[in-house]
Amino acid sequence: MHHRLHVLALSVALGLAACTGVPIARTSQPALIAQTLNSGGVMPAEQARVHFDHAELHFTVDAPNQRIDGTATLSFTAKSVTDVLLLDLDRNLPISGIDLDGQTLAPGAWSNPDGRLRIQLPMPLAAGGKVHTTIRYGGKPHVAKKAPWDGGFVWSHTADGQPWVASAVEGEGCDLFWPCIDQPQGEPDLVDTFITVPKALAAPGNGVLVGITDEGGQHTYHWRAKHPDTYAISINVGPFDVLKGNYASRYGNTIPMQFWYVRGHEAQAKELFAGFPRMLDFFEQEIGPYPFGDEKMGVVETPHLGMEHQTINAYGNNYRLNGYGFDQLLQHEFAHEWFGNQVTNADWDDMWLHESFGTYMQPLYSQYLNGDMDYFSWLRALRLILRNHHPIVSGSSKTEEQVYDETAGPGQDIYNKGAVMLHSLRQLIGDKDFFESIRLLVYGRPDPKPGNFSPRYASTNDYIDIVDKVTGRDLRWFFAVYLHDAALPRLDVQHDGDMLTLHWVTEHGKPFPMPVEVQVGDALHALPMTHGEGQLKVPSGSLLIVDPHSKLLRELPHIDAYQQWMKQQREQKQGKRATQ
Repeated sequence: MHHRLHVLALSVALGLAACTGVPIARTSQPALIAQTLNSGGVMPAEQARVHFDHAELHFTVDAPNQRIDGTATLSFTAKSVTDVLLLDLDRNLPISGIDLDGQTLAPGAWSNPDGRLRIQLPMPLAAGGKVHTTIRYGGKPHVAKKAPWDGGFVWSHTADGQPWVASAVEGEGCDLFWPCIDQPQGEPDLVDTFITVPKALAAPGNGVLVGITDEGGQHTYHWRAKHPDTYAISINVGPFDVLKGNYASRYGNTIPMQFWYVRGHEAQAKELFAGFPRMLDFFEQEIGPYPFGDEKMGVVETPHLGMEHQTINAYGNNYRLNGYGFDQLLQHEFAHEWFGNQVTNADWDDMWLHESFGTYMQPLYSQYLNGDMDYFSWLRALRLILRNHHPIVSGSSKTEEQVYDETAGPGQDIYNKGAVMLHSLRQLIGDKDFFESIRLLVYGRPDPKPGNFSPRYASTNDYIDIVDKVTGRDLRWFFAVYLHDAALPRLDVQHDGDMLTLHWVTEHGKPFPMPVEVQVGDALHALPMTHGEGQLKVPSGSLLIVDPHSKLLRELPHIDAYQQWMKQQREQKQGKRATQ
């Protein structure tokens, strides 16, 4: 359902692997209702009235029966007067009881008929007042058919038959396995997660490992994470060993590194782990400090392809490199520690802030490792798969499904089109302003250092304002066309005698004064295109190249023709299969 990882769209060209786990047979499960399927949209007024202070989540994982039992103690502070707590929890996980401030509630004081859990307060809570609720629940969490495209649990086993379990709920949201506020801005300040598993298994989690408690034949792992994305809370269970190391940051702090891998994969794991410091160096050099250096840089091997779970990124790419000298899936998911976990989209309509920047980090990392050829090779691959059917940003609140829907929403363009747009922006404003604008977006300040910033929210307009501030220019015309128009701008080129005339054409006639470089012979000319037009004298017979250094994201007939040809090839293959 959710084409969650943009790198999968490049699987033919760049050779990604499939999932590594062996699925466990499962019985049919109740369908998810619309409320649970949706994540985001307009936040209900009742949820906007409270601030989420703390979540203490206790899980016992029963892999043979594909079941979890949970107890969630949640703490809130009222931002305005409220008489209700409104949470989200899949109704297919039955609630056995709820306490409010230590008192057990009568069943009539709460209801969860549609996956939206409503807890009535005995009296209104004034602004600044605090409330605590404990929710006891359990059952069979929704099973993902093909994680991470659709959300849920993955119940699998390793080659030697041991349980291998993972959650991946970015699409449908946190309410698939814990009571939460299923909104981008529903992050708790602090989350303590307790996961109880058989002693033969381990349970790596988000944040810092506070401790492991011995409970007879079981261990309980206690993890603590600050400001995690709601969908970034994860459960991972398996026969894991762990590689550990420390990274000496250029910012003076030491960052713990951990890779929890399936036993028997040690040789491959060590090779992959050896690349962690190099990735950290790239991001800290180009963007800024690793946001969770006081917790860890963590990765866990999973039976599904991957997901950006804060400080414990899911990785299931079979240790496959991509011809560019690194594991693109691992690098993409790690990019989300900055673009997603440190700076979080204010609304799903702003999800390009996660995915466009996260995607642009692959060509940028290729440039960092190997130079311009690999950088442009990446951009070329992305350019060939742009769809341009819907704007990247609609300007109104959206659910996750509406954004990732390939037919009604921008879908993969929030990855690929946005990434190539960022390349054009970088060429337009220069590296200094480009990277300063990113630092301001991510950290909220130009001089980030460990301890002087916290995770933050941002919108599309926030980033546009940042770019305008950094450059001292009004560049809303740039974003108006690339983000709010579906079609790419077209550069009309007319050559009449020795006069070359260029004219920008946009989908809705918006102004687009994008400068254009033209090579004539050995000379490079920069046309300012102040009113969307420019002219240049080109002697007859001269070498002429428009945009010789590929700075511009624009409509190109030869790419359109190639995409049409690829579509015909797919349709022919589908037709042959249908007749066989």
